Amino acid sequence: MDPRIALAAFDRQLRRTPEPDGPDVMIETGERVVRTISPGWTGVVWSDLDEATVDRVIAAELARFAELGRPWEWKHYSYDGPADLAERLLAAGFVPEAPETLLVAEIADLELEVPAPDGVRLVPVVGSEGANDLVAVHDEVFGGDHSKIGDTVLAGLAQQPATLAAVVAMAGDLAVSAGRVEFHQGTEFASIWGGGTLPAWRGRGVFRSLVAHRAALAAARGLRYLQVDATPDSRPILRRLGFVELATTTAYNHPGVV
Repeated sequence: MDPRIALAAFDRQLRRTPEPDGPDVMIETGERVVRTISPGWTGVVWSDLDEATVDRVIAAELARFAELGRPWEWKHYSYDGPADLAERLLAAGFVPEAPETLLVAEIADLELEVPAPDGVRLVPVVGSEGANDLVAVHDEVFGGDHSKIGDTVLAGLAQQPATLAAVVAMAGDLAVSAGRVEFHQGTEFASIWGGGTLPAWRGRGVFRSLVAHRAALAAARGLRYLQVDATPDSRPILRRLGFVELATTTAYNHPGVV
């Protein structure tokens, strides 16, 4: 995989010209920014700013999202300009989350048949029971309330064709890991999210089998690339599996009140 070609495709297809992935998703495209407004996630996904425009555009985005009256996010990538965009977002009242690494792999380069370890089976999410198991794993592994992710999964499964798939790794009646894959309509990309594994089940190959399972689903859709925003824990595993580091990404959160 040529990282420059992959990054250009990612930036063009998923950031600059994203497609709505549901009936309640609205994409707003301006001269300098692209916004996504949806029940599940709302914020700026792409920007093209320089010293002459950055402060004016940040102020305009604060005003636009204040109209919605709810928290939102500015999705910042390490190659976004100007060089001090992150500092300007901080000065405007945004609060950053921990940085993650943008990793991409060509699906043709990945191993797609990786069985789950002994005693574990991969169960596709098809309804509310599976979605609840996925949310329970996320709540325990990552902390917080991830019920909105369960809603997102059920909404995506209800689309025709489905815009995503989700899977739960079960050890008996215990959900030990879970994740989803989103298929981005009109692009070459799928993206994987979640994959968190209960501490007692780490290091056994559960995460690797979940990645392969979701990559195989993306391959069946004829997609070329698989993208993930990786935490420090998952990044070395994904790199060993064939993913390439393209950039760093940080979520800058704003409460929605100017």
